[in-house]
Amino acid sequence: MSRRLPAEVEEDFKISPEHVRVSLAAAMTLGLKPGRFFRNATCDCVNLLENYPAGCYANCTYCGLARERPGLARDNTFIRVGWPLFPTDLVAEAIAAHAERVGRVCVAMVQDKRSSPDLVEITRRIRRRSAVPISALVTATLLDETRLLAIRDAGADIVGIGLDAASEEVFFRTRGRGARGPHSWAQHWEIARIARRIFGPMKVNCHVVVGLGETDRDLVDLFYRLKSEAVAAYLFSFNPEPGTVMAAVPRPPLGRWRRIQLTKYLIEARDLPRDAIEFDAAGGLTRVRAPRALVDACLETGRAFLTNGCPDRTGRLACNRPFGSYRPGEEFRDYPFAPDAADRLAIRAQTRYEELSS
Repeated sequence: MSRRLPAEVEEDFKISPEHVRVSLAAAMTLGLKPGRFFRNATCDCVNLLENYPAGCYANCTYCGLARERPGLARDNTFIRVGWPLFPTDLVAEAIAAHAERVGRVCVAMVQDKRSSPDLVEITRRIRRRSAVPISALVTATLLDETRLLAIRDAGADIVGIGLDAASEEVFFRTRGRGARGPHSWAQHWEIARIARRIFGPMKVNCHVVVGLGETDRDLVDLFYRLKSEAVAAYLFSFNPEPGTVMAAVPRPPLGRWRRIQLTKYLIEARDLPRDAIEFDAAGGLTRVRAPRALVDACLETGRAFLTNGCPDRTGRLACNRPFGSYRPGEEFRDYPFAPDAADRLAIRAQTRYEELSS
């Protein structure tokens, strides 16, 4: 008589492309998990993650999926939230059934030799059932031009690249050989440029994490570099994951995070010139020479402090990742909805932008 395996062990056999992990917020949106969102937030992008028994073969020092993180891969979290596992076809059907409330789907690779063809297959299954826009969050280390073309032909219209580090030195230490990982700064830039050529301007984005050890100067230089190449920069606030190498590293101070958010917005949306930004000897932001009326207008609208993410088919923000870098009840890091009047007052106090513009 055969004995049934424990459910957690069965997950080791439920691998991609037949199965896929879904962020808890997305699972709630699709009716696959129960729950309510704090302040009536919505999750407008369905984030999916490939699943393999060994997890991810990369070893990024801040990532919950890191190869050397203690424990079993199936027990790990990613961006500090759970990712329940479902059959891919069930998820694709749920996306089609909820297409009116799903602005975009994002399929994320991990570092595994199977992950590139599996991403293509998962994308195809979703595309066959609905016309919801699809992003591919790719592992640049595993890609080349041929594989990027296959991702496009499967139905993805945007590519995201987890650059994460704002400088080559920080990349080496947190993602590359300095972390016993496989990733290369140069290859990430090469893939970003090939993807930009295939998918078009502002159809490629690089994720950038604030708080990995970079300076403000590193971040500003990167924002200008990405803008010059028509590649979007999506900002994330570092939030330490238990069990990782960087588990004891504190989050970036909220004031620094707010000023970086606002400065990035001024660069991207208001064409702030590079020589308007000044730094101290350590690379810290000390002054931004922008018209006070412009800064006040940016603080009043609150757009600079929204989550950075891919748009829906109308151009409206879809990937808003509600509470992805903080917990409900904590101070907001990025807002998954338009900040209300009370939020904007808090943002103004947290930013303390008058210290930079004086």
